[in-house]
Amino acid sequence: MPSYKSDLVDIACQVVRDDPDQKAIAVADGTEESYTDDHGVERTRLKWFWLPRSQIQMNDNGTVTMPEWLAVDKGLV
Repeated sequence: MPSYKSDLVDIACQVVRDDPDQKAIAVADGTEESYTDDHGVERTRLKWFWLPRSQIQMNDNGTVTMPEWLAVDKGLV
């Protein structure tokens, strides 16, 4: 019997923006990014990743299932 490789991955993340009227949700995987605020002070913040609703499935266990190509494209793997 042939084996098939799934192209889906489960990513552990936190949903940070989920507006049902929008075509995408924002998630965070715990990584941070640096930015400079309006006063020229360098700060860090949680890095958000925007994911199209049409390509993902949100799970009850704190993971989001998506195609592997999307996870790679967004820098989640």
